[in-house]
Amino acid sequence: MNNYEQVPAEVKGWNWGAFLYSIFWGFGNKSYLPLLCMIPGFNLIWMFVVGFKGQEWAWKKSSYTNRAEDIRTFQAIQATWNRAGLTMFILVVVSFVALLIFALAFGWLANVNQ
Repeated sequence: MNNYEQVPAEVKGWNWGAFLYSIFWGFGNKSYLPLLCMIPGFNLIWMFVVGFKGQEWAWKKSSYTNRAEDIRTFQAIQATWNRAGLTMFILVVVSFVALLIFALAFGWLANVNQ
């Protein structure tokens, strides 16, 4: 297990995978603080905390050292989570916009108020 004081600067930062897949990401990285996202209401705040701090928590729970190759390996693993999370975020936004356009085009929103 890593020394809690030694988190390389390269490891710190935002992670879309940790943000959107908090619970799964937590299990996958042996970091169980993201399980707090299971608390209704609190999860809306905690997701952002996990997105910002998750990589640091995962580093501390890992067996990696501060060697350059360990940092690169960790970054490669987190890059996969990051791509998955960012892809999901983009899909959700595009789907929401498409649904809104579709609803406006067919007047569904106007019929709801009647």
